[in-house]
Amino acid sequence: MMNVVRAWVLGRSPHAAHLVRTEEWVVELDADASHALRLAALTHDMERAYPEGSPRWEPSRGWDDPLYTIAHSERSARIVGDFMRDNGVDEALVREVVRLILVHETGGFPEADILQAADSLSFLETMAPVVAGWILSGRVDETHGRDRMRHAVDRVRQERGRQIGRDLLPAALAEIDDTIASART
Repeated sequence: MMNVVRAWVLGRSPHAAHLVRTEEWVVELDADASHALRLAALTHDMERAYPEGSPRWEPSRGWDDPLYTIAHSERSARIVGDFMRDNGVDEALVREVVRLILVHETGGFPEADILQAADSLSFLETMAPVVAGWILSGRVDETHGRDRMRHAVDRVRQERGRQIGRDLLPAALAEIDDTIASART
């Protein structure tokens, strides 16, 4: 199943590198990560691959806007659950993957906290160019964009993940600065 899901993610998601790296971080944070946790990591943002009907984040409501995060998580869970069912995955595994995707933004129990941490760590490593694009387009100002990267660390509930995030943050901020500087020259 993992190969089928990976092919779907790689062929469909505009942020496939983020999703793949999230799965890698899950394994780094928990070498015994369940199949469901790895699948949830690999697919947690798949709703972004289907922009029609996707919830829209509004910067004025902050990074943890529940209107957005809940809608995003629910839509991703629905899309992933449907994909897995259409591919004959056992319903118990589908339910567990969906359960984890539903809490990937907030954590709240050990596996969910690992997924949330892995998502944040991957965000720091892979999404700085996207955040720089938000800044360059005027969607957010530079302070708000840089705050998004700090938020990726601050929201992590798992201590090891938070420490790794602190270590990754300077490089992510530097990448934003470099991307902006390159675009402006």
